Amino acid sequence: MPPPYGHPAPPLYGHPAPPPYGHPAPPPYGHPVAPPPYSQPAPPPYPQQPQPPSEGPEFMAVDRHNSIVVDSAGVAFEDHGRSAEFPWHEIRSVHYKAGPNGKTLMMAVIHLDGRFYECVVDAKGRDLLGRWFAQLAPVLGHYRPLG
Repeated sequence: MPPPYGHPAPPLYGHPAPPPYGHPAPPPYGHPVAPPPYSQPAPPPYPQQPQPPSEGPEFMAVDRHNSIVVDSAGVAFEDHGRSAEFPWHEIRSVHYKAGPNGKTLMMAVIHLDGRFYECVVDAKGRDLLGRWFAQLAPVLGHYRPLG
């Protein structure tokens, strides 16, 4: 007796049911599906550049949102996730001072064409800001002996 209309017949043991129209059959469970021979592994989102070893002193000041790094490559700012890097050969001068509240490091980089960029990093206290100034002066003096 044929099955009633609208209800498919149950599959026979050992034979899978045919796939529904318009949809490919899913892979059987427990068997890995090999990728097509023409597929390549996805390239990384950006090439990883090896970091050269530091060739001199470094300075870093970091708070919850911002950071300042001074090293052999130049000066780098990060401000709320946006970053800017300034190699030494593009920098005319670097200036820094304490903020009005006495608990922030304010740094400005003056570019060769006259543009300037600023970054402000909050210190947790005046003692930390004092240590940053003590560390920053010799590092900048190493890379920018004339200012």
